[in-house]
Amino acid sequence: MNKTAIIIRREYLTRVRKTSFIVMTLIGPVLFAAMFVLPIWFATMEDEDVKQIAVIDSSQLFIHKIPETAKFKFTYAADVKLEDFKKNLSQTEYFGILYIPDYITYVPRGVEFYSHKQPPANLTMHIANAIEKEIETEKLKAHQIENLDDILKSVKTRIDIRTFKLSESGVEKESHGFLNMGVAYASALMIYMFIFLFGSQVMRGVIEEKTNRIVEIIVSSVKPFQLLMGKVVGVALVGLTQFLAWIVLTAVLVVATQAVFLPDITKEALQQADSVQMVRSLTGDQLQQSVNTDKATEIFNMVQSINFGVIISCFLFFFIGGYLLYGSLFAAIGSAIDSETDTQQFMMPITIPMILAIFVMMNTIQNPNGVLAFWFSIIPLTSPVVMMARIPFGVPYPELALSVVLLILAFIGTIWLSAKIYRTGILIYGKKLTWGEMWKWLTYKN
Repeated sequence: MNKTAIIIRREYLTRVRKTSFIVMTLIGPVLFAAMFVLPIWFATMEDEDVKQIAVIDSSQLFIHKIPETAKFKFTYAADVKLEDFKKNLSQTEYFGILYIPDYITYVPRGVEFYSHKQPPANLTMHIANAIEKEIETEKLKAHQIENLDDILKSVKTRIDIRTFKLSESGVEKESHGFLNMGVAYASALMIYMFIFLFGSQVMRGVIEEKTNRIVEIIVSSVKPFQLLMGKVVGVALVGLTQFLAWIVLTAVLVVATQAVFLPDITKEALQQADSVQMVRSLTGDQLQQSVNTDKATEIFNMVQSINFGVIISCFLFFFIGGYLLYGSLFAAIGSAIDSETDTQQFMMPITIPMILAIFVMMNTIQNPNGVLAFWFSIIPLTSPVVMMARIPFGVPYPELALSVVLLILAFIGTIWLSAKIYRTGILIYGKKLTWGEMWKWLTYKN
């Protein structure tokens, strides 16, 4: 056992001291933080360039009907030929030309926009929405329906369904489906990525030691099983170290970036929410106003409804359990071959269950208590991914315990089988490996 601890220490220190580990540990949080911060930053960026649009309306239906914004201004040109305007566009102050034909009510695709640069999507959507609304208004007027805006406002209704989970004793707890789906998808996908990332490190390490003939010296004083356990557990600790470092550094970067570069986002969001509430109060919709007066509390309650203690604990267990299961298989493959180019045929049986788990995970997010989700969250080869997709929605503790026990038993059995392959494979060179040969290794007696 002492020799195994020495190997674990060697594998851990050797890998965490590598420049690649340090670089990825530092770059990873920057990338993760960018995923959180950049969308907010891009959304708050203001394009100072005000785009002037020339409108040629042959139908005469949309004169001054397209609303202007802070970034888009519309000038309605009269007695101007489109072809002449297009030729001289570069000599004008206009960003583009909007042409509306007189047959627009019959041919919706008749609207044309000409510019030297690709128009932004929000500009074309703004124009399309304005024209659609005006055409709808004219059509309703043709049916003698007036006061369209008032009618639409009076009939427009939005329904938000609140969902509650009932315990066996009848205690109710509000659940939030979309938030659960996001947590389920992110955690299951991270399990999948980390298992392959660190499992492949074990395989490459075994291949490297075998190729350099270092393993021959090591096994002279250490049993193959101890060597295998030391490598698998050592890399697992490296993965946990990097994972925890990513969490801490990402949180620090997100908070620091928001505090330094985006300090007014929350304030602006609250001001916008207050503006919306003011408008709604003017309409007399007091019930809707009361629902929206405390968005911060609602968001806090949504986050609070997620049992992060259970999710993080289960994530760590299924990451470690799944990695140990697949890491031992990766180590067995690495010991049986001489180079990474020979891994393809032997990697397929390992990768198929994990790929299948990703497909089942998509179904599980939609139906976390279905038969398919249940069985694949119990089977050890797929349970790390599928069970993590179920946990945010709530899993009965007997099912969770069954999955945990089976994963532990599967790891013990897998490490035992992998050790039998490992002890023979690491000392064989230059021989083409077959499945039949590997089976013989499994049947060798000590």
